[in-house]
Amino acid sequence: MSDARRLPRAYWILWAGALINRLGGFVMPLLALYLTGERGLSVEEAGLTVSLYGAGALLSGPLGGFFADHAGRRRTLVAALVLGALAMLHLGVARAPFHIAAAAFLLGLLGELYRPVVSAAIADLVPAEERTRAYGVLYWAVNLGFAVGSALGGAMSRYGWSWLFVGDALTTLAYAAVVYLKIPETRPRHLVHEQRQPLWAPLSDRPFLAFCGLITLVGLLFHQAFVTLPVDVRAHGQTAATYGGLIALNGVLIFLLQPIVSRLLSPYPRHRVLAAAAALVGIGFGMTALMRTLQGYAVSIAVWTLGEIVMAGIGPAVAADAAPPARRGAYQGLFHMSFGIAALAAPALGSLVLGRFGSSALWVGCLTVGLASALGQLALGTLTPRRDAA
Repeated sequence: MSDARRLPRAYWILWAGALINRLGGFVMPLLALYLTGERGLSVEEAGLTVSLYGAGALLSGPLGGFFADHAGRRRTLVAALVLGALAMLHLGVARAPFHIAAAAFLLGLLGELYRPVVSAAIADLVPAEERTRAYGVLYWAVNLGFAVGSALGGAMSRYGWSWLFVGDALTTLAYAAVVYLKIPETRPRHLVHEQRQPLWAPLSDRPFLAFCGLITLVGLLFHQAFVTLPVDVRAHGQTAATYGGLIALNGVLIFLLQPIVSRLLSPYPRHRVLAAAAALVGIGFGMTALMRTLQGYAVSIAVWTLGEIVMAGIGPAVAADAAPPARRGAYQGLFHMSFGIAALAAPALGSLVLGRFGSSALWVGCLTVGLASALGQLALGTLTPRRDAA
């Protein structure tokens, strides 16, 4: 409890709002089922629609970060959450395929705007030595909310899909109300009248750009868990139900270990912790090449999940530490964009390697990418703010 008291009250209010929001995240886990079942889209059309959502989410990172720096965290966060809720309702009433596709893009763009804003606000509120734990515990809440929200969404879909869209929007509006009523502006006052920086300002910080590139490499591996891993599991005689149980292990381990790991790793040099995390992710996915049984797959998933747990709190903390105070939103936006790039590229790259060269080549390639990212983190070192840009 002493650790918890070191985090400010405003942080815990943001944390509670994020948990409420994710508990109501009914739609996204079931979006493909909704599109193919309720709306009658083909598998190809549904895949394109989900990709358009990803394209919107990719743009939301730098856009949300830009407005967080220029309009303020509180104002941007409230606007982003309200717009995200309206975009969710808009998707729920869309019927024609083109309308659904456009609505999915808008949902990705507006519905994900809040993420870099929350990260920037936490960087304002939490001292550097506590940020790893703060981001890690937030990640824990998001995953817990996602797991519960997915289950609730599946149950609610039996009574009509419209309830999912309305419920999702209402919890997002509840988060907006919490921010509006309880969270003050966190952007440091002395930065309000500082010279405005362009949207692309963080791109001039080459070490941070390299850091985001290394994070993208690991992100490419994470997404194989939902693209090529289920194909490999099925190819070796396991059922879809077995895969569902295996991937649930990821969420269980995050729930059990995330708060503990975040606290234990706070004192260590962050570039070394990130290198260890990247290596664990690469080794975990690389082990899949040797696995054929349920127990073997479970071990490999446990290894890369441990890497995910380690990276979850450290990554945004490094982005917060590297950013000059006036650009915290922009830096968090670019950091979140690295995961968007991975989400878009991973399905095509993983499927291409699996189809052309086979599963062994894919998993050995994942091992290579993970170890390359680990070496890159060690070579890059721990990032510090560019004082000349501050």
